[in-house]
Amino acid sequence: MTITIDCRHIDSSGIGVYLKECLPFLLDSDNTFLLLGSPGRLAPVIGDRKNAEILPCAIKPFSIVDTFFFPRKIKKKINNSDLFYSPYFNVPAGIRAPVYTTIHDIIFPDMPELTSPPGLAARNFFYRRCFRHSRKILTVSNFSKSRIEHYSCGKIPVIVTYSAIRPLIRDFSAIGSTAKENYILFIGNIKKHKGLACLLDAYSMARRDGLKQKLIVVGSSKAFRTKDKEFHSRLGAFKDDEVEFLGSVPDEEIPRLLAGAALLVQPSLYEGFGLPPLEAMSCGTMALISDIPVFREIYKGFPVVFFRTGDSSDLKDKLLDLLLDKEPCNITLSEELRKKYTFQKTVNEIFRVFSGAE
Repeated sequence: MTITIDCRHIDSSGIGVYLKECLPFLLDSDNTFLLLGSPGRLAPVIGDRKNAEILPCAIKPFSIVDTFFFPRKIKKKINNSDLFYSPYFNVPAGIRAPVYTTIHDIIFPDMPELTSPPGLAARNFFYRRCFRHSRKILTVSNFSKSRIEHYSCGKIPVIVTYSAIRPLIRDFSAIGSTAKENYILFIGNIKKHKGLACLLDAYSMARRDGLKQKLIVVGSSKAFRTKDKEFHSRLGAFKDDEVEFLGSVPDEEIPRLLAGAALLVQPSLYEGFGLPPLEAMSCGTMALISDIPVFREIYKGFPVVFFRTGDSSDLKDKLLDLLLDKEPCNITLSEELRKKYTFQKTVNEIFRVFSGAE
């Protein structure tokens, strides 16, 4: 089977992580692959594999050219494939090969306040276009599946292929426990639905009640139309030894930050999966997370602590319960929990979908 994969999202946030981690397992199969995207970014992924070819394409996903005027020469090569797979909900114009897509979440129809009316209309157009052109849709949680089925009116099969722990996290955690340092960690894009306003309010109250740990925020707001401007404006109210914003950090630094944290806090208002708590626990760090439906699903059976979503007072109380005058501890996941989410399992399920077995 010849499979074309749209790899133009390889540098995006959660979508890029999912794609980058799935690609090696996909390419290790007996299939032939055509990878659409940047040769410079994709050549290291392919390595010396003989079953993959790069199809150079610098056209921006969701652009007018991508949606209505996709180049004939590129379309011709794609349409010679047995199927076309996009890890997001963009489908280039003129693709006649069977289309499979992954929709990680459907946040904008669910939280229209995150964007303008024209922005919501544009996203709804692309969602509907994806529903119309996809043979099947993959997603990363049963929560997201239920929301996609709601907006697609159940007219298209939706299959769950969970996200998973990245190998660099798994390899680091295998080394053993790491000494805890005096900081609380947040990791995620600086966007409104990540709940940073709630976290800053809770942290400020906890400091007044004696909390000593510093808050370190890791994440990018670059190029996000829905970035959290309030977060940046509020940073100035905190001293340097209280809140430190690191921005984006290299992937190889993430395991050390996770392992050294006294606690990871994930105060999200909405997620499709929500990876940082899973990776934090894999590195031996406790996770304090919001009580949203997808977290209840993904982290069932894991040693997490929940707080009421958007409730800064409850988050403050949980921070004090876990950290005030206490030594943070290393947690250890059971082998069953460590193996619950792996990209090998994810790719196995993707191939079941491609083969028609699912």
